[in-house]
This record gives sequence, structure tokens and C-alpha cells, in this order.
Amino acid sequence: MAHFAELDENNIVKQVIVVSNEDLMDENGNESEQKGINFCKSLLGQHTRWVQTSYNAKFRKFYAGIGYTYDLARDAFIPPKPYQSWVLNETTFAWDPPVPYPEDDGSDPVKVYMWDEATTNWVLAYQPE
Repeated sequence: MAHFAELDENNIVKQVIVVSNEDLMDENGNESEQKGINFCKSLLGQHTRWVQTSYNAKFRKFYAGIGYTYDLARDAFIPPKPYQSWVLNETTFAWDPPVPYPEDDGSDPVKVYMWDEATTNWVLAYQPE
């Protein structure tokens, strides 16, 4: 099975659908992204825009999800930015906080931290007794 993401006019993912491998095959029996795009358009309208996504993230960095952005120049799906202060990592295409997540201090169970955008830092959310 293959997966295709429908994009809006701003390259934001609107939906992701599953397409049978049979609907991707070209005349030589090879999978073709364009054949998949054509199939999606035949189902949901010629005006729609589609890009193939990988469920296992083998290409285009992330599996597309609703609200993700498709960056044509990077050929990558980028998740929504979680906080204003976070920065896109150009290697992983994930959003990195300006302060790394606190290291595990060895307590059992492990402490849990949440991001506080007001202070742009991690705050303790749960500490076991």
C-alpha cells in the first residue's frame, strides 16, 4: 500500500489516503508516484494536489500528517512548529527547543518535564515521591 498527502494552496497537508499498489503500477510493472497522483485526482478531483508520503519515513523525512507542511525545496514533510521559540533542525527536519531536554538523573521512575514557552525552558511536570 502507498500513502498520498493532499496539499492545500500553501502546501499544508489536508488529508492522507491509502492507495493500492496496483493503482501505482506503470506499463512496465514499476511503481510510479505520478500514476498514484493521477489515481488520487481521478477519485477526488483534478484540481487537487498530491504528494506521496512514506509510512516508514523512508523518504521525505516524515510520514505526512494533517497540518504538516510539504517543503518542495527540501523534498520533506515538516511537522507543525510546536512553539514559537523552537528552531527547525536542517538535518532531521524536526523542531528543536532552544534548551535541550534535561538529562535523566537516574531517579526511578524518571522525572517528566514540560516545555514552558513563557520562560523558554523546561519545567518539572512530575516528580516521583
